[in-house]
Amino acid sequence: MNNVLYTIFVISISLLLGKLANYLLAALPASLYGMIIYALFLQLNWFSIEKVTKTNQWFIKHMGVCLVPAGMGIINHFELIQQHGLALVVIIFSTTFILLTVIGYLSERFLITPDNHQTNTTADSK
Repeated sequence: MNNVLYTIFVISISLLLGKLANYLLAALPASLYGMIIYALFLQLNWFSIEKVTKTNQWFIKHMGVCLVPAGMGIINHFELIQQHGLALVVIIFSTTFILLTVIGYLSERFLITPDNHQTNTTADSK
């Protein structure tokens, strides 16, 4: 039980630091920063690897429990997926394409600074 509390403490510290890094940098999700920090803590031996190993293995072994609700939703509505599977695939791909196109257009329109735009137009005119 002592190792479980220790592992939860180390993961919590890593996640809190990850949230801080996300707040300051905002380039990656906080959980990814937290995982990187957790790996660094263990690599630098700031926390005991022996104390967290057994609990981490238990977490990984039982991770499927977190995925059961999504799997049950698919199984419960499998008939709908069989009936409308092709339409779902078309909708998923087309909306993804539309979203990426709109985001690309908006980022070019609003994120290009006048300095970058002037250097691009002067390079094009030469």
